[in-house]
Amino acid sequence: MAGGQQALALLVFIGGLSAATSMVIVETIALSTMVSNSLVMPLLLRSKSRLAHRDNLAGLVLGIRRATIVLILLLGYAYFRLAGEQTALVSIGLVSFAAVAQFAPAILGGLFWKGGTRRGVLVGLVAGFTVWAYTLVLPTFADAGLLSASFLREGPLGIGLLRPQHLLGVAGMDPISHAMFWSLLLNFGGYVAVSLADRPDAAERAQAVQFVEILEEPVRERRWRVRATVDQLQTLLERFLGREGAQRALRSYPGRRPDSLAAEAPPELVHHVEAQLAGSVGAASARLAVAAVAGEEDVGTDEVMEMIGEASKRVELVRWRLKLLYDATGGIGTTLDVTRTAEELTQVAVPRFADYVSVDLAESVLRDEELGMNGRGTGSKRMQRAAVSGIRDDAPLFAVGDLMTYAPSSPQARAVESGLAVLVPHLRDSTEWQEVDPARGSRIIDYGIHSLITAPLSARGVLLGMVHFWRSERPEPFDQDDLSLAAELATRAAVSLDNARRYTREHGLAEALQRRLLPRALPEQNAVEVASRYLPAKAVGGDWFDVIPLPGARVALVMGDIVGHGLHAAATMGQLRTAVHNFSTPLDLPPDELLSHLDELVALIDQDAIAAGDRTTVTGATCLYAVYDSVSGDCAVASAGHLAPALVHPDGTVEFLDVPSCLPLGIGGLPFECAELRLPEGSRLVLFTDGLVERRDLDVDTGLRLLRETLARADQSPEETCDAVLDALLPELQSDDIALLVARTRVLGPGQVAEWDVECDPAAVRRVRAAVSARLMEWELEDLVDTTELICSELITNAMRHATGPIKARLIRDRALICEVYDHSSTSPHLRYAASTDEGGRGLFLVAQLAERWGTRYTKDGKVIWAEQATPGTLGG
Repeated sequence: MAGGQQALALLVFIGGLSAATSMVIVETIALSTMVSNSLVMPLLLRSKSRLAHRDNLAGLVLGIRRATIVLILLLGYAYFRLAGEQTALVSIGLVSFAAVAQFAPAILGGLFWKGGTRRGVLVGLVAGFTVWAYTLVLPTFADAGLLSASFLREGPLGIGLLRPQHLLGVAGMDPISHAMFWSLLLNFGGYVAVSLADRPDAAERAQAVQFVEILEEPVRERRWRVRATVDQLQTLLERFLGREGAQRALRSYPGRRPDSLAAEAPPELVHHVEAQLAGSVGAASARLAVAAVAGEEDVGTDEVMEMIGEASKRVELVRWRLKLLYDATGGIGTTLDVTRTAEELTQVAVPRFADYVSVDLAESVLRDEELGMNGRGTGSKRMQRAAVSGIRDDAPLFAVGDLMTYAPSSPQARAVESGLAVLVPHLRDSTEWQEVDPARGSRIIDYGIHSLITAPLSARGVLLGMVHFWRSERPEPFDQDDLSLAAELATRAAVSLDNARRYTREHGLAEALQRRLLPRALPEQNAVEVASRYLPAKAVGGDWFDVIPLPGARVALVMGDIVGHGLHAAATMGQLRTAVHNFSTPLDLPPDELLSHLDELVALIDQDAIAAGDRTTVTGATCLYAVYDSVSGDCAVASAGHLAPALVHPDGTVEFLDVPSCLPLGIGGLPFECAELRLPEGSRLVLFTDGLVERRDLDVDTGLRLLRETLARADQSPEETCDAVLDALLPELQSDDIALLVARTRVLGPGQVAEWDVECDPAAVRRVRAAVSARLMEWELEDLVDTTELICSELITNAMRHATGPIKARLIRDRALICEVYDHSSTSPHLRYAASTDEGGRGLFLVAQLAERWGTRYTKDGKVIWAEQATPGTLGG
């Protein structure tokens, strides 16, 4: 925010808040699922509680999980309010890490030691957690003032050996290391001692063999068999999953079901029902529920191990899916590019979830067009393939860039209509998905792709496209759990795609507006030879430049920079550029006065914006304005907080002009100052914005030094100078706009300018007219003699009549013939229409009729009245 990047700071804050919220949500849901599946439900089923005999247990499971979530959040909030406000967040994390570490002895022992027992594990955990709470948790309560400070300094009852952070007099360790040492020591010691004293029983020995001797061939014993009817299994499913969930679970059974509900279910169906229940209540609760409704025979040791393995696999599956979603959150949407985001979605899912993934996007999304609210039902089914990824490159899927229209009965069309992911577990048994391209569908089947999930990419009510997950190498088809995971992946990717689409559209609008407001072509003039470059960054800013021809063979060079990026910056740039044109061409103000008027305009714009409730202001914009006179070679420069231009002399030496440093526009308070200097013919004046010489890895002083060295080596032409500067200073990753303007000066020769001093005598007018006529004949402009004589005599006569001091007349032959009359009066003449009875007042009217244009500009000593006439055959200069 100190650097003015409020939008970036807000984005970082929202990202951090989203990440923290996501972590809290994921962890609380995971903990509540573990508590309900592995603790509460098994206890209810074993205790024969009346709650376990309800007809509908789905609500009970959901209520237990919700209550667990609320309890976890309340416990966390209570700890934070009681003790956490006095403790750094990292310290709370280390305390939690020390608690988790108490499971290490039991885990390591279970993997590598066959002599461990259940009682030993419990004793070790109780001892470890007790020491952990005594040495880490209670001190945080003491620091928060909930316990006496003497508890830490002197120990309980004044026993120094029991001081929590210096237990048994051990010192020299930080609190975390101290607690880890004592808690793990007692944990490990209790686990080993009790296990050695209490021999493991048969079940514990069999379980130890499965884990410790995992590479050895297990000995098969008796299989676990249950007897249950189809009706009993259906009733059991309805209690936990509801009627619709039970029907869906039975339909997903791949084998053949008995026709009668009273018939005995085959063992495969029983195991299928158990697997479906395990997804909702956990493997342990599912095994108990099935055993409660079915008669069972003896369970062999190998089957017990199989039960344990199923529970472990389920836990690993949940963990794997959470890890995939976590990786998707960080791996999708790393850039604000629609196509790249689609590619990231395919790369995240392959090969972990699917063997092939393809993404189709609506044509309007790829064309950056505005979309309607058609996320469901009314969305267009015409898509273009945007990304494909797979384990091999020869799959017969649509290629990137192919257009397709989904058939009304296809799974893709159903997904578009419903807004939900659609599962096709066996492609060979379904023909609807092939209606998009039947020939290609046959090749897909022959290639070995056998299962499909198609999911809509919808965000904020807008259908952006579709994502398709295909399986070929894995023999198992997609199931309902995979369908939920695919829908979650599609939802997360759709948000990133929509963000990229919105950014791309706004960036395109801002860039189009900016280029529309910048000069499309540099105007024709002879004062300087000009070349320019404008390179917008990804976030379009407000950098701008201009070249404005001025009367009297002069030219104005302008360079500006607006604070901020986006549409607001581009629109503000257009306002300031228009204002500079109005202040320079008609009024012909000197640089310092022009910046003063521009400063007042910026202050008024900000006042109107604040009054309208818009907090985005223009204050802080910078501008550099230089006027070069090709007759005298003089240059006047003024700056409003902008970097000084570089001047490359004809001999190759480079200097940065000493322009008075003034405040940026809109701040006010101090007048602007102007620097005046004479430029040799052939000098190059280089104007630029800060994006050229300053970025994160390049400070402005180093950038200016590199610019000086580059200009000293660059060739004389402005075009070559621009190319050399950009080759040397353009960064690989551009973060700010770059505007560059190079002007090589020219000076009109003596033969193109004629000057005369005019006495305040009417007879002098006749002598000037004769001199003007002779000079025009010398310039071979005979056709302009009469009109030029009349214009000069009218302007000189007007000066004699209304002005004071010496008068000077000047003719300039440039792209036009310019007649100028200097006097020392500050009164500007005004064109008026004389009545038929007026004796005067027709002079300026005649001048306006004969000249292409005319006007007045002020100097330090007075003013200049000028008139321009087009010269035949000299349009090219």
